[in-house]
Amino acid sequence: MFFIILNLGLIFTAVGISIFKTPNHFAFGGTSGLSIILSTLFPKWNVGAFMWIVNAALVVLGFFFLGIRSMGWTVYSSFALSFYVSACEDYLFPSVSPLTHDVFLELCFAVILPAVGAAMVFNVGASTGGTDIVAMILHKYTSLEIGRALLVSDLGIVLIAAYLYGAQTGLYCILGMILKCTVVDSAIESLNLRKVCTIISKYPEQVEEFIINDLHRSATEQKAFGIYTKKEQKVMMTVLTRSETNRLRIHLRQIDPHAFITIVNSSEIIGKGFRSI
Repeated sequence: MFFIILNLGLIFTAVGISIFKTPNHFAFGGTSGLSIILSTLFPKWNVGAFMWIVNAALVVLGFFFLGIRSMGWTVYSSFALSFYVSACEDYLFPSVSPLTHDVFLELCFAVILPAVGAAMVFNVGASTGGTDIVAMILHKYTSLEIGRALLVSDLGIVLIAAYLYGAQTGLYCILGMILKCTVVDSAIESLNLRKVCTIISKYPEQVEEFIINDLHRSATEQKAFGIYTKKEQKVMMTVLTRSETNRLRIHLRQIDPHAFITIVNSSEIIGKGFRSI
């Protein structure tokens, strides 16, 4: 499953680069942005070809400054993304003109597809490579945080794009760079979203059985005292996915329509059954 999600994320990123970023010269950072600029300066080679060259150079730098162990799946991701972009440009989407005449619509998809792809890759603990390697090197040898290091490298690419393609494209690149960070964070949170459920019911045993036997989850139980009823009762807390939460609500509606349940969203659940520490 890890390998499938990793490659799906890279394919989404490659499609966004080939169909929407390259034809509109949206060079708002990353190896794709740098490759778009280089393909303009040296039109004999397309974006995919330059991505192979740039990623290869960055991988060598990564090996030299970070070591082989630190690179991990970054090496595979760098070359796999280059392969997918080349495949899209040479075989699947060879057109060099924009898909539509609406530049803002193109920008939206140029941001969303790579951002969702990057979120999928980051969520499985990998990286899309490219300028992430530069950011890791800057973070290791300077006081810059990785986020700021990425911003520095991407900003340089955007300024060159503004000089080459004009103010309008440059402003779209700046907007795209800002939106990219926001969409990636939102996509990662959405992929990791879980529901923290706190349940008070007259039939706690039946609720416990359903959570364990049907949902295959566990729960934490504690005793509480109802101020209104003046009775001691059990309070259960469990963490579920969206679909599991809906199943629990339906079950509670059937066995105890007067049950009390609070549901809180959480994008960071660490522990057994979820993400490891």
